[in-house]
Amino acid sequence: MNQTTTTKIVIADDHPLVRGALREAVAGAVPGSDIAECGDLEQLSALLAKSGGADLVLLDLSMPGVRGFSGLIYLRAQHPDTPVVVVSGNEDPSVMRRCIDFGASGYIPKTTAIEAMRGAIRTILEGQTWTPPDVDLAAPADKETTDLVRRLASLTPQQVRVLMMLSEGLLNKQIAYELTVSEATVKAHVSAILQKLGVDSRTQAVIVAAKIEAGQWQGANS
Repeated sequence: MNQTTTTKIVIADDHPLVRGALREAVAGAVPGSDIAECGDLEQLSALLAKSGGADLVLLDLSMPGVRGFSGLIYLRAQHPDTPVVVVSGNEDPSVMRRCIDFGASGYIPKTTAIEAMRGAIRTILEGQTWTPPDVDLAAPADKETTDLVRRLASLTPQQVRVLMMLSEGLLNKQIAYELTVSEATVKAHVSAILQKLGVDSRTQAVIVAAKIEAGQWQGANS
């Protein structure tokens, strides 16, 4: 972390009270930092594009424009040099493990005490990975999950967006309108997605995406 420049940190969460609490934690962890806030993925993407990235993004897994791990996958593809730490109410170790597999630099449960949260933020800004100390992430993931993670992580930012829209049931012409591209471009993206995911149809691609999302919340509400 360069001490001669201002550290830019972005808080992405759709709840103003949570953003306020995270701002307090960040301000205490990195005095004098430049803190920006946004409430959905579109705002976050625009902010990062305008500023050329950030030193750290604190990302909620559940906010408008995000389906499951799609926001994290999209950010890691679009801004590979920007560290992302997931801040979530979900404390399932398998969710934490999957976030790290998808390239997150850390996972901070929202129940984490503020001083521990500040320590976690400092650790991540120093280039290390942070997860709750009482959570063991050493056990290897199963082969199917590992393969799914690898395939999804190979998608480009635009392919991630197209897959998210396919999951919402949008047609090619609707996706083309949303992304302001031609239908031919969307068809090319869909073909590339099918090839990378190793499936034969858009329905199967949506099922693959749903498997990852289902895994995210497995046991979370029990």
